[in-house]
Amino acid sequence: MFTGENLGESFVRGILLERCLASRPVVVYYHHSAAIIIYNGNEVTAKKKERAEWEEEKVAPVLRKFGERKKAFATDSGIPVDRLYETPAEHSGLGFPGSFPFTRGVYPTMYRGRVWTMRQYAGFGTAEETNRRYRYLLEHGTTGLSVAFDLPTQMGYDSDHQLAEGEVGKVGVAIDTLADMETTFDGIPLDRVTTSMTINATAAILLCMYVAVAKKQGADLARLSGTVQNDILKEYSSRGTYIYPPSPSLRLVTDTFEWCSNELPRWNTISISGYHIREAGATAVQEVAFTLANGMEYVRSAVERGLDVDSFASQLSFFFNAHNNFFEEIAKFRAARRLWAGIMKEKFGAKSEESWKLRFHAQTGGSTLTAQQIDNNVVRVSLQALAAVLGGCQSLHTNSRDEALALPDEESVRLALRTQQVIAHESGVTDTVDPVGGSYYLEHLTDEIERRAKELITKIDGMGGAARAIENKFYQTEIAESAYTYQKAIENREKVIVGVNEFMTSDDHHGELLRIDESVALRQRERLQEVRTRRDKEAVGNRLRTLEREAEGSANLVPHILNCVEAYASVGEISDALRTVWGEYKD
Repeated sequence: MFTGENLGESFVRGILLERCLASRPVVVYYHHSAAIIIYNGNEVTAKKKERAEWEEEKVAPVLRKFGERKKAFATDSGIPVDRLYETPAEHSGLGFPGSFPFTRGVYPTMYRGRVWTMRQYAGFGTAEETNRRYRYLLEHGTTGLSVAFDLPTQMGYDSDHQLAEGEVGKVGVAIDTLADMETTFDGIPLDRVTTSMTINATAAILLCMYVAVAKKQGADLARLSGTVQNDILKEYSSRGTYIYPPSPSLRLVTDTFEWCSNELPRWNTISISGYHIREAGATAVQEVAFTLANGMEYVRSAVERGLDVDSFASQLSFFFNAHNNFFEEIAKFRAARRLWAGIMKEKFGAKSEESWKLRFHAQTGGSTLTAQQIDNNVVRVSLQALAAVLGGCQSLHTNSRDEALALPDEESVRLALRTQQVIAHESGVTDTVDPVGGSYYLEHLTDEIERRAKELITKIDGMGGAARAIENKFYQTEIAESAYTYQKAIENREKVIVGVNEFMTSDDHHGELLRIDESVALRQRERLQEVRTRRDKEAVGNRLRTLEREAEGSANLVPHILNCVEAYASVGEISDALRTVWGEYKD
Protein backbone atom coordinates (compact mmCIF):
# COMPACT_ATOMS: atom_id res chain seq x y z
CA MET A 1 0.00 0.00 0.00
CA PHE A 2 1.26 3.47 -0.90
CA THR A 3 -0.27 6.64 0.53
CA GLY A 4 0.70 10.23 -0.04
CA GLU A 5 -0.73 13.72 0.06
CA ASN A 6 -1.63 15.13 -3.39
CA LEU A 7 0.14 12.40 -5.31
CA GLY A 8 0.53 13.41 -8.95
CA GLU A 9 -1.14 11.57 -11.80
CA SER A 10 2.26 10.65 -13.27
CA PHE A 11 3.16 8.86 -10.03
CA VAL A 12 -0.10 6.95 -10.03
CA ARG A 13 0.26 6.06 -13.71
CA GLY A 14 3.81 4.84 -13.02
CA ILE A 15 2.67 2.53 -10.26
CA LEU A 16 -0.24 1.29 -12.37
CA LEU A 17 2.04 0.58 -15.33
CA GLU A 18 4.59 -1.23 -13.15
CA ARG A 19 1.96 -3.47 -11.54
CA CYS A 20 0.07 -4.15 -14.76
CA LEU A 21 3.26 -5.15 -16.56
CA ALA A 22 3.87 -7.54 -13.69
CA SER A 23 0.29 -8.86 -14.03
CA ARG A 24 -0.48 -7.93 -10.46
CA PRO A 25 -3.91 -6.61 -9.44
CA VAL A 26 -4.03 -2.90 -8.62
CA VAL A 27 -6.74 -0.80 -6.99
CA VAL A 28 -6.50 2.99 -6.83
CA TYR A 29 -8.81 5.32 -4.93
CA TYR A 30 -8.66 8.82 -3.51
CA HIS A 31 -9.54 9.84 0.01
CA HIS A 32 -9.24 13.45 1.23
CA SER A 33 -6.75 14.33 -1.54
CA ALA A 34 -4.54 11.31 -0.81
CA ALA A 35 -4.02 8.71 -3.50
CA ILE A 36 -4.09 5.24 -1.94
CA ILE A 37 -2.83 2.40 -4.09
CA ILE A 38 -3.44 -1.20 -3.06
CA TYR A 39 -1.66 -3.72 -5.21
CA ASN A 40 -0.77 -7.37 -5.35
CA GLY A 41 -4.02 -8.63 -3.88
CA ASN A 42 -3.02 -12.26 -4.37
CA GLU A 43 0.03 -11.79 -2.15
CA VAL A 44 -2.05 -10.07 0.52
CA THR A 45 -4.48 -12.99 0.54
CA ALA A 46 -1.61 -15.47 0.70
CA LYS A 47 -0.05 -13.56 3.56
CA LYS A 48 -3.28 -13.65 5.52
CA LYS A 49 -3.49 -17.39 4.95
CA GLU A 50 0.11 -17.88 6.14
CA ARG A 51 -0.62 -15.79 9.24
CA ALA A 52 -3.72 -17.86 10.03
CA GLU A 53 -1.78 -21.10 9.61
CA TRP A 54 0.99 -19.81 11.89
CA GLU A 55 -1.54 -18.81 14.56
CA GLU A 56 -3.22 -22.22 14.39
CA GLU A 57 -0.20 -24.52 14.02
CA LYS A 58 2.49 -22.71 16.03
CA VAL A 59 0.94 -20.21 18.40
CA ALA A 60 -2.17 -22.04 19.59
CA PRO A 61 -0.34 -25.14 20.92
CA VAL A 62 2.11 -22.94 22.84
CA LEU A 63 -0.69 -20.88 24.33
CA ARG A 64 -2.54 -24.01 25.42
CA LYS A 65 0.57 -25.44 27.06
CA PHE A 66 2.25 -22.35 28.53
CA GLY A 67 0.00 -19.32 28.06
CA GLU A 68 1.45 -15.80 28.10
CA ARG A 69 2.67 -13.55 30.89
CA LYS A 70 -0.33 -11.21 30.63
CA LYS A 71 -3.92 -11.46 29.45
CA ALA A 72 -3.43 -8.31 27.41
CA PHE A 73 -0.37 -6.28 26.43
CA ALA A 74 -0.49 -2.51 26.03
CA THR A 75 1.73 0.57 26.12
CA ASP A 76 1.66 3.00 29.05
CA SER A 77 -0.82 5.06 27.04
CA GLY A 78 -3.16 2.11 26.75
CA ILE A 79 -2.37 1.33 23.10
CA PRO A 80 -2.87 -2.42 22.55
CA VAL A 81 0.28 -4.35 21.55
CA ASP A 82 -0.23 -7.24 19.16
CA ARG A 83 1.70 -10.48 19.39
CA LEU A 84 3.34 -9.94 15.98
CA TYR A 85 3.46 -7.18 13.41
CA GLU A 86 3.72 -7.86 9.70
CA THR A 87 6.87 -6.79 7.88
CA PRO A 88 6.93 -4.61 4.75
CA ALA A 89 6.33 -6.33 1.43
CA GLU A 90 10.04 -6.12 0.63
CA HIS A 91 10.77 -8.47 3.53
CA SER A 92 7.82 -10.82 3.15
CA GLY A 93 10.16 -13.84 2.97
CA LEU A 94 11.22 -13.56 6.60
CA GLY A 95 8.67 -16.09 7.77
CA PHE A 96 7.18 -16.23 11.24
CA PRO A 97 8.68 -16.67 14.72
CA GLY A 98 8.96 -20.32 15.65
CA SER A 99 8.96 -21.34 11.98
CA PHE A 100 11.76 -22.09 9.53
CA PRO A 101 14.14 -20.33 9.00
CA PHE A 102 13.59 -18.76 12.46
CA THR A 103 14.91 -15.32 11.46
CA ARG A 104 12.34 -13.72 13.76
CA GLY A 105 12.93 -16.04 16.73
CA VAL A 106 12.90 -19.72 17.67
CA TYR A 107 9.60 -19.58 19.58
CA PRO A 108 6.26 -18.29 18.30
CA THR A 109 5.49 -16.16 21.35
CA MET A 110 9.07 -15.42 22.48
CA TYR A 111 9.16 -13.21 25.61
CA ARG A 112 5.39 -12.79 25.78
CA GLY A 113 5.41 -16.33 27.19
CA ARG A 114 8.44 -16.01 29.45
CA VAL A 115 11.47 -13.77 29.41
CA TRP A 116 14.96 -15.06 28.81
CA THR A 117 16.91 -16.83 31.56
CA MET A 118 18.88 -14.23 33.49
CA ARG A 119 22.29 -15.67 34.30
CA GLN A 120 25.17 -13.98 36.06
CA TYR A 121 28.52 -15.62 35.38
CA ALA A 122 30.11 -16.12 38.79
CA GLY A 123 32.69 -18.16 40.63
CA PHE A 124 35.79 -17.24 42.57
CA GLY A 125 37.97 -18.40 45.42
CA THR A 126 36.68 -21.44 47.27
CA ALA A 127 33.51 -23.45 46.84
CA GLU A 128 32.08 -21.89 50.02
CA GLU A 129 32.56 -18.33 48.70
CA THR A 130 31.03 -19.25 45.36
CA ASN A 131 28.05 -20.89 47.04
CA ARG A 132 27.41 -17.67 48.97
CA ARG A 133 27.51 -15.64 45.73
CA TYR A 134 25.05 -18.03 44.04
CA ARG A 135 22.63 -17.76 46.93
CA TYR A 136 22.96 -13.97 46.79
CA LEU A 137 22.16 -13.94 43.06
CA LEU A 138 19.17 -16.24 43.45
CA GLU A 139 17.82 -14.07 46.26
CA HIS A 140 18.04 -11.02 43.97
CA GLY A 141 16.15 -12.57 41.07
CA THR A 142 18.62 -14.35 38.82
CA THR A 143 16.87 -17.27 37.14
CA GLY A 144 19.88 -19.37 36.17
CA LEU A 145 23.40 -19.98 37.45
CA SER A 146 26.57 -19.69 35.38
CA VAL A 147 29.76 -21.21 36.76
CA ALA A 148 33.23 -19.74 36.25
CA PHE A 149 36.07 -22.17 36.98
CA ASP A 150 39.64 -21.17 37.77
CA LEU A 151 42.40 -21.83 35.25
CA PRO A 152 43.87 -24.95 36.93
CA THR A 153 40.43 -26.59 36.82
CA GLN A 154 40.03 -25.63 33.18
CA MET A 155 43.47 -27.02 32.31
CA GLY A 156 43.12 -30.27 34.23
CA TYR A 157 45.49 -29.51 37.13
CA ASP A 158 44.79 -29.91 40.83
CA SER A 159 45.26 -26.93 43.12
CA ASP A 160 48.51 -28.37 44.52
CA HIS A 161 50.11 -28.82 41.08
CA GLN A 162 53.14 -26.59 40.50
CA LEU A 163 51.52 -25.10 37.37
CA ALA A 164 48.54 -23.99 39.49
CA GLU A 165 50.76 -21.67 41.54
CA GLY A 166 49.28 -18.16 41.67
CA GLU A 167 46.07 -19.11 39.85
CA VAL A 168 43.98 -21.02 42.39
CA GLY A 169 40.53 -19.43 42.68
CA LYS A 170 41.59 -16.29 40.81
CA VAL A 171 39.33 -16.19 37.74
CA GLY A 172 36.80 -18.74 38.92
CA VAL A 173 36.07 -21.30 41.59
CA ALA A 174 38.66 -23.99 42.30
CA ILE A 175 37.17 -27.47 41.84
CA ASP A 176 39.44 -30.41 42.59
CA THR A 177 37.06 -33.20 43.62
CA LEU A 178 33.39 -34.00 43.98
CA ALA A 179 33.59 -32.58 47.51
CA ASP A 180 34.16 -29.09 46.06
CA MET A 181 31.19 -29.44 43.72
CA GLU A 182 29.00 -30.61 46.60
CA THR A 183 29.89 -27.47 48.55
CA THR A 184 29.43 -25.18 45.54
CA PHE A 185 25.82 -26.29 45.14
CA ASP A 186 25.00 -26.94 48.78
CA GLY A 187 21.36 -26.07 49.44
CA ILE A 188 20.63 -25.38 45.76
CA PRO A 189 18.19 -27.95 44.27
CA LEU A 190 19.70 -28.82 40.91
CA ASP A 191 16.43 -30.09 39.44
CA ARG A 192 14.86 -26.64 39.99
CA VAL A 193 17.59 -24.34 38.67
CA THR A 194 19.34 -24.26 35.30
CA THR A 195 23.12 -24.15 35.35
CA SER A 196 25.58 -23.17 32.66
CA MET A 197 29.21 -24.23 33.08
CA THR A 198 32.00 -22.50 31.17
CA ILE A 199 34.35 -25.45 30.89
CA ASN A 200 35.87 -27.11 27.85
CA ALA A 201 38.87 -29.45 27.98
CA THR A 202 37.63 -30.91 31.29
CA ALA A 203 33.94 -30.49 30.45
CA ALA A 204 33.06 -34.19 30.73
CA ILE A 205 34.66 -34.36 34.20
CA LEU A 206 32.84 -31.30 35.59
CA LEU A 207 29.54 -32.43 34.05
CA CYS A 208 29.96 -35.79 35.78
CA MET A 209 30.59 -33.99 39.08
CA TYR A 210 27.39 -31.99 38.60
CA VAL A 211 25.47 -35.19 37.84
CA ALA A 212 26.96 -36.89 40.90
CA VAL A 213 25.78 -34.00 43.11
CA ALA A 214 22.30 -34.21 41.58
CA LYS A 215 22.18 -37.94 42.26
CA LYS A 216 23.17 -37.35 45.89
CA GLN A 217 20.32 -34.81 46.13
CA GLY A 218 17.92 -37.46 44.82
CA ALA A 219 17.15 -35.42 41.70
CA ASP A 220 15.58 -36.96 38.61
CA LEU A 221 18.33 -36.69 35.98
CA ALA A 222 15.69 -36.35 33.28
CA ARG A 223 14.79 -32.99 34.85
CA LEU A 224 18.30 -31.56 34.98
CA SER A 225 18.53 -28.51 32.75
CA GLY A 226 21.53 -26.46 31.78
CA THR A 227 24.55 -26.27 29.50
CA VAL A 228 28.15 -27.37 29.52
CA GLN A 229 30.28 -25.28 27.15
CA ASN A 230 32.31 -28.26 25.88
CA ASP A 231 33.47 -26.31 22.80
CA ILE A 232 37.07 -27.37 22.36
CA LEU A 233 37.68 -26.10 18.82
CA LYS A 234 37.56 -22.43 19.75
CA GLU A 235 40.19 -23.13 22.44
CA TYR A 236 42.75 -23.89 19.74
CA SER A 237 41.96 -20.70 17.82
CA SER A 238 40.97 -18.12 20.41
CA ARG A 239 41.34 -19.00 24.06
CA GLY A 240 44.01 -21.60 24.80
CA THR A 241 42.60 -23.83 27.57
CA TYR A 242 43.05 -27.07 25.65
CA ILE A 243 44.78 -30.20 26.95
CA TYR A 244 44.67 -33.00 24.37
CA PRO A 245 45.12 -33.01 20.58
CA PRO A 246 42.00 -32.18 18.51
CA SER A 247 41.03 -35.75 17.58
CA PRO A 248 40.66 -37.23 21.11
CA SER A 249 39.21 -33.91 22.29
CA LEU A 250 36.45 -34.22 19.67
CA ARG A 251 35.90 -37.79 20.86
CA LEU A 252 35.16 -36.50 24.36
CA VAL A 253 32.70 -34.00 22.90
CA THR A 254 30.79 -36.65 20.94
CA ASP A 255 30.89 -39.03 23.92
CA THR A 256 29.10 -36.33 25.88
CA PHE A 257 26.53 -35.87 23.07
CA GLU A 258 25.78 -39.59 23.06
CA TRP A 259 25.61 -40.07 26.83
CA CYS A 260 23.45 -37.01 27.47
CA SER A 261 21.00 -37.89 24.70
CA ASN A 262 20.17 -41.01 26.76
CA GLU A 263 20.70 -39.82 30.35
CA LEU A 264 20.14 -36.02 30.39
CA PRO A 265 17.50 -35.29 27.74
CA ARG A 266 17.01 -31.66 28.82
CA TRP A 267 20.70 -30.81 29.02
CA ASN A 268 22.47 -28.76 26.33
CA THR A 269 25.53 -30.84 25.58
CA ILE A 270 27.59 -28.04 24.07
CA SER A 271 27.58 -24.26 23.89
CA ILE A 272 29.27 -23.57 20.58
CA SER A 273 30.99 -20.36 21.39
CA GLY A 274 31.45 -17.31 19.23
CA TYR A 275 31.92 -15.22 22.36
CA HIS A 276 35.61 -15.95 22.80
CA ILE A 277 36.23 -15.68 19.07
CA ARG A 278 34.82 -12.15 19.20
CA GLU A 279 36.76 -11.33 22.37
CA ALA A 280 39.95 -12.35 20.56
CA GLY A 281 39.28 -9.64 17.95
CA ALA A 282 36.98 -11.14 15.31
CA THR A 283 34.34 -9.10 13.52
CA ALA A 284 30.62 -9.88 13.78
CA VAL A 285 30.74 -11.66 10.41
CA GLN A 286 33.73 -13.76 11.46
CA GLU A 287 32.06 -14.57 14.78
CA VAL A 288 29.04 -16.01 12.95
CA ALA A 289 31.06 -17.85 10.31
CA PHE A 290 33.67 -19.41 12.58
CA THR A 291 31.10 -20.38 15.21
CA LEU A 292 28.76 -22.08 12.74
CA ALA A 293 31.68 -23.77 10.98
CA ASN A 294 32.75 -25.17 14.35
CA GLY A 295 29.17 -26.32 14.92
CA MET A 296 29.23 -28.11 11.60
CA GLU A 297 32.45 -29.88 12.62
CA TYR A 298 30.82 -31.15 15.82
CA VAL A 299 27.73 -32.36 13.99
CA ARG A 300 29.86 -34.03 11.33
CA SER A 301 31.96 -35.79 13.99
CA ALA A 302 28.87 -37.07 15.78
CA VAL A 303 27.27 -38.32 12.55
CA GLU A 304 30.49 -40.07 11.56
CA ARG A 305 30.44 -41.67 15.01
CA GLY A 306 27.10 -43.22 14.01
CA LEU A 307 24.71 -40.92 15.88
CA ASP A 308 21.47 -39.93 14.20
CA VAL A 309 21.50 -36.17 13.74
CA ASP A 310 18.02 -35.75 15.21
CA SER A 311 19.02 -37.67 18.34
CA PHE A 312 21.37 -34.94 19.55
CA ALA A 313 20.92 -31.77 17.45
CA SER A 314 18.21 -30.30 19.66
CA GLN A 315 20.68 -30.38 22.58
CA LEU A 316 23.19 -28.15 20.80
CA SER A 317 23.28 -24.53 21.93
CA PHE A 318 25.31 -21.46 21.01
CA PHE A 319 27.03 -18.66 22.88
CA PHE A 320 27.47 -15.25 21.27
CA ASN A 321 28.99 -11.93 22.18
CA ALA A 322 26.82 -8.80 22.41
CA HIS A 323 29.14 -6.05 21.22
CA ASN A 324 28.75 -2.30 20.81
CA ASN A 325 27.37 -1.77 17.29
CA PHE A 326 23.70 -1.96 18.21
CA PHE A 327 21.99 -2.81 14.92
CA GLU A 328 24.83 -4.98 13.62
CA GLU A 329 24.56 -7.14 16.74
CA ILE A 330 20.80 -7.60 16.37
CA ALA A 331 21.27 -8.49 12.70
CA LYS A 332 24.08 -10.91 13.60
CA PHE A 333 21.79 -12.98 15.82
CA ARG A 334 19.06 -13.10 13.17
CA ALA A 335 21.50 -14.07 10.41
CA ALA A 336 23.05 -16.82 12.57
CA ARG A 337 19.62 -18.38 13.21
CA ARG A 338 18.74 -18.34 9.53
CA LEU A 339 22.07 -19.79 8.44
CA TRP A 340 22.04 -22.60 11.02
CA ALA A 341 18.48 -23.64 10.14
CA GLY A 342 19.51 -24.03 6.51
CA ILE A 343 22.71 -25.89 7.38
CA MET A 344 20.94 -28.42 9.58
CA LYS A 345 18.04 -28.97 7.22
CA GLU A 346 19.85 -29.02 3.90
CA LYS A 347 23.43 -30.08 4.66
CA PHE A 348 22.83 -32.60 7.44
CA GLY A 349 19.30 -33.68 6.50
CA ALA A 350 17.82 -33.13 9.97
CA LYS A 351 14.10 -33.84 9.91
CA SER A 352 12.99 -32.40 13.24
CA GLU A 353 12.25 -28.68 13.53
CA GLU A 354 13.91 -28.79 16.95
CA SER A 355 17.15 -29.77 15.20
CA TRP A 356 16.98 -26.67 12.99
CA LYS A 357 16.69 -24.15 15.82
CA LEU A 358 19.70 -22.13 16.90
CA ARG A 359 19.19 -21.39 20.59
CA PHE A 360 21.75 -19.08 22.10
CA HIS A 361 23.07 -17.52 25.27
CA ALA A 362 24.51 -14.03 25.00
CA GLN A 363 27.01 -12.22 27.15
CA THR A 364 27.82 -8.56 26.89
CA GLY A 365 31.27 -7.81 25.53
CA GLY A 366 33.96 -8.11 28.17
CA SER A 367 36.59 -6.67 25.83
CA THR A 368 34.51 -3.49 25.40
CA LEU A 369 34.71 -2.64 29.10
CA THR A 370 37.17 0.07 30.04
CA ALA A 371 39.23 0.59 33.17
CA GLN A 372 38.78 4.33 32.64
CA GLN A 373 35.49 5.89 33.83
CA ILE A 374 34.02 2.51 34.77
CA ASP A 375 30.49 3.88 35.14
CA ASN A 376 30.45 4.29 31.34
CA ASN A 377 30.46 0.48 31.24
CA VAL A 378 26.93 0.48 32.67
CA VAL A 379 25.74 2.31 29.56
CA ARG A 380 27.68 0.02 27.23
CA VAL A 381 26.30 -3.09 28.90
CA SER A 382 22.73 -1.75 28.80
CA LEU A 383 22.89 -1.21 25.03
CA GLN A 384 24.57 -4.56 24.44
CA ALA A 385 21.98 -6.36 26.56
CA LEU A 386 19.14 -4.65 24.70
CA ALA A 387 20.68 -5.75 21.39
CA ALA A 388 20.79 -9.36 22.63
CA VAL A 389 17.15 -9.19 23.70
CA LEU A 390 15.99 -7.61 20.43
CA GLY A 391 18.04 -10.30 18.69
CA GLY A 392 16.07 -13.04 20.48
CA CYS A 393 18.48 -14.58 23.02
CA GLN A 394 17.36 -17.47 25.24
CA SER A 395 19.59 -16.50 28.15
CA LEU A 396 21.77 -13.52 28.97
CA HIS A 397 24.65 -12.49 31.20
CA THR A 398 25.35 -8.81 31.76
CA ASN A 399 28.90 -7.87 32.69
CA SER A 400 29.59 -5.75 35.74
CA ARG A 401 31.03 -2.24 35.49
CA ASP A 402 34.26 -3.07 37.35
CA GLU A 403 35.30 -6.20 35.44
CA ALA A 404 38.07 -4.42 33.53
CA LEU A 405 39.80 -4.05 36.90
CA ALA A 406 38.85 -7.05 39.04
CA LEU A 407 36.26 -9.69 39.77
CA PRO A 408 32.94 -7.88 40.33
CA ASP A 409 31.80 -7.07 43.84
CA GLU A 410 28.23 -7.73 45.02
CA GLU A 411 27.00 -4.20 44.35
CA SER A 412 28.25 -4.29 40.75
CA VAL A 413 26.78 -7.75 40.17
CA ARG A 414 23.40 -6.62 41.48
CA LEU A 415 23.42 -3.58 39.18
CA ALA A 416 24.26 -5.79 36.19
CA LEU A 417 21.35 -8.08 37.05
CA ARG A 418 19.02 -5.10 37.56
CA THR A 419 19.93 -3.97 34.03
CA GLN A 420 18.36 -7.14 32.65
CA GLN A 421 15.34 -6.82 34.91
CA VAL A 422 14.67 -3.22 33.83
CA ILE A 423 14.82 -4.23 30.16
CA ALA A 424 12.53 -7.19 30.79
CA HIS A 425 9.90 -5.50 32.93
CA GLU A 426 10.00 -1.76 32.22
CA SER A 427 11.06 -1.15 28.62
CA GLY A 428 8.12 -2.78 26.80
CA VAL A 429 10.38 -4.58 24.32
CA THR A 430 9.16 -7.98 25.54
CA ASP A 431 5.50 -7.27 24.76
CA THR A 432 5.62 -8.13 21.07
CA VAL A 433 7.60 -10.69 19.12
CA ASP A 434 10.45 -9.29 17.02
CA PRO A 435 9.72 -5.58 17.64
CA VAL A 436 12.41 -4.36 15.20
CA GLY A 437 11.73 -6.89 12.42
CA GLY A 438 11.11 -5.28 9.05
CA SER A 439 13.38 -2.30 9.62
CA TYR A 440 14.93 -1.61 6.23
CA TYR A 441 18.35 -1.04 7.78
CA LEU A 442 18.18 -4.10 10.03
CA GLU A 443 17.04 -6.46 7.29
CA HIS A 444 19.78 -5.16 4.97
CA LEU A 445 22.40 -5.82 7.65
CA THR A 446 20.95 -9.28 8.31
CA ASP A 447 21.13 -10.19 4.62
CA GLU A 448 24.67 -8.82 4.29
CA ILE A 449 26.00 -10.62 7.39
CA GLU A 450 24.39 -13.84 6.17
CA ARG A 451 25.97 -13.44 2.71
CA ARG A 452 29.46 -12.67 4.00
CA ALA A 453 29.36 -15.37 6.70
CA LYS A 454 28.20 -17.92 4.14
CA GLU A 455 31.19 -17.06 1.93
CA LEU A 456 33.57 -17.65 4.85
CA ILE A 457 31.88 -20.94 5.80
CA THR A 458 32.20 -22.13 2.19
CA LYS A 459 35.89 -21.24 2.26
CA ILE A 460 36.38 -23.18 5.52
CA ASP A 461 34.53 -26.16 4.05
CA GLY A 462 36.89 -26.04 1.10
CA MET A 463 39.83 -26.38 3.49
CA GLY A 464 38.39 -29.59 4.88
CA GLY A 465 36.31 -28.16 7.73
CA ALA A 466 36.87 -26.20 10.91
CA ALA A 467 39.42 -28.49 12.56
CA ARG A 468 41.66 -28.47 9.48
CA ALA A 469 41.26 -24.70 9.06
CA ILE A 470 42.29 -24.17 12.70
CA GLU A 471 45.29 -26.52 12.30
CA ASN A 472 46.36 -24.45 9.28
CA LYS A 473 46.00 -21.26 11.39
CA PHE A 474 43.31 -19.78 9.11
CA TYR A 475 41.07 -18.72 12.01
CA GLN A 476 43.97 -17.37 14.01
CA THR A 477 45.31 -15.27 11.14
CA GLU A 478 41.93 -13.83 10.22
CA ILE A 479 41.14 -12.93 13.84
CA ALA A 480 44.58 -11.38 14.40
CA GLU A 481 44.19 -9.18 11.33
CA SER A 482 40.75 -8.00 12.44
CA ALA A 483 41.99 -7.29 15.96
CA TYR A 484 44.90 -5.28 14.56
CA THR A 485 42.59 -3.24 12.31
CA TYR A 486 40.24 -2.48 15.21
CA GLN A 487 43.04 -1.47 17.57
CA LYS A 488 44.67 0.68 14.91
CA ALA A 489 41.37 2.53 14.39
CA ILE A 490 41.21 3.27 18.13
CA GLU A 491 44.79 4.48 18.29
CA ASN A 492 44.23 6.72 15.23
CA ARG A 493 41.01 8.00 16.82
CA GLU A 494 39.02 6.84 13.80
CA LYS A 495 36.92 4.90 16.32
CA VAL A 496 35.96 6.80 19.45
CA ILE A 497 36.02 4.97 22.79
CA VAL A 498 34.54 7.32 25.35
CA GLY A 499 36.93 7.94 28.23
CA VAL A 500 39.82 6.18 26.47
CA ASN A 501 40.75 8.19 23.38
CA GLU A 502 38.17 10.97 23.68
CA PHE A 503 36.41 12.71 26.58
CA MET A 504 39.12 11.65 29.03
CA THR A 505 39.38 12.68 32.67
CA SER A 506 42.21 12.33 35.15
CA ASP A 507 40.21 11.69 38.30
CA ASP A 508 39.06 8.06 38.05
CA HIS A 509 38.25 6.66 41.51
CA HIS A 510 37.52 2.96 41.62
CA GLY A 511 36.93 2.40 45.31
CA GLU A 512 37.27 -1.05 46.84
CA LEU A 513 37.94 -3.92 44.41
CA LEU A 514 37.43 -7.62 45.05
CA ARG A 515 40.79 -9.38 45.33
CA ILE A 516 41.56 -13.08 45.85
CA ASP A 517 44.56 -13.56 48.12
CA GLU A 518 46.85 -16.57 48.42
CA SER A 519 45.13 -17.81 51.58
CA VAL A 520 42.47 -19.22 49.23
CA ALA A 521 45.05 -21.48 47.61
CA LEU A 522 46.32 -22.65 50.98
CA ARG A 523 42.82 -23.59 52.18
CA GLN A 524 42.04 -25.33 48.90
CA ARG A 525 45.19 -27.46 49.05
CA GLU A 526 44.43 -28.46 52.63
CA ARG A 527 40.87 -29.43 51.61
CA LEU A 528 42.19 -31.52 48.72
CA GLN A 529 44.59 -33.35 51.02
CA GLU A 530 41.76 -34.12 53.45
CA VAL A 531 39.71 -35.69 50.64
CA ARG A 532 42.65 -37.78 49.50
CA THR A 533 43.18 -39.01 53.05
CA ARG A 534 39.62 -40.19 53.68
CA ARG A 535 38.67 -41.63 50.27
CA ASP A 536 39.04 -45.29 49.24
CA LYS A 537 42.45 -45.22 47.56
CA GLU A 538 42.12 -48.69 46.05
CA ALA A 539 38.77 -47.85 44.44
CA VAL A 540 40.19 -44.62 43.02
CA GLY A 541 43.21 -46.43 41.56
CA ASN A 542 41.10 -49.20 40.01
CA ARG A 543 38.69 -46.77 38.38
CA LEU A 544 41.44 -44.55 37.00
CA ARG A 545 43.17 -47.57 35.46
CA THR A 546 39.89 -48.67 33.90
CA LEU A 547 39.41 -45.19 32.40
CA GLU A 548 42.94 -45.27 31.01
CA ARG A 549 42.36 -48.68 29.45
CA GLU A 550 39.03 -47.67 27.89
CA ALA A 551 40.58 -44.48 26.49
CA GLU A 552 42.84 -46.70 24.37
CA GLY A 553 39.74 -48.17 22.72
CA SER A 554 36.56 -46.59 21.35
CA ALA A 555 34.05 -46.97 24.20
CA ASN A 556 32.07 -43.99 25.48
CA LEU A 557 34.19 -42.60 28.32
CA VAL A 558 31.53 -40.62 30.21
CA PRO A 559 30.32 -43.56 32.38
CA HIS A 560 33.93 -44.34 33.32
CA ILE A 561 34.65 -40.69 34.17
CA LEU A 562 31.51 -40.66 36.33
CA ASN A 563 32.76 -43.75 38.17
CA CYS A 564 36.05 -41.98 38.90
CA VAL A 565 34.30 -38.83 40.06
CA GLU A 566 32.03 -40.73 42.45
CA ALA A 567 35.11 -42.32 44.02
CA TYR A 568 36.42 -38.75 44.63
CA ALA A 569 39.19 -38.95 42.05
CA SER A 570 40.39 -35.43 41.34
CA VAL A 571 40.19 -33.38 38.14
CA GLY A 572 43.97 -33.61 37.83
CA GLU A 573 44.06 -37.38 38.32
CA ILE A 574 41.35 -38.02 35.73
CA SER A 575 42.99 -35.62 33.27
CA ASP A 576 46.35 -37.32 33.81
CA ALA A 577 44.86 -40.74 33.07
CA LEU A 578 43.77 -39.40 29.69
CA ARG A 579 47.08 -37.54 29.16
CA THR A 580 48.86 -40.87 29.55
CA VAL A 581 46.98 -42.24 26.55
CA TRP A 582 46.46 -39.17 24.35
CA GLY A 583 49.34 -36.88 25.22
CA GLU A 584 49.08 -33.09 25.23
CA TYR A 585 48.59 -30.67 22.36
CA LYS A 586 51.42 -28.24 21.76
CA ASP A 587 50.80 -25.24 19.52
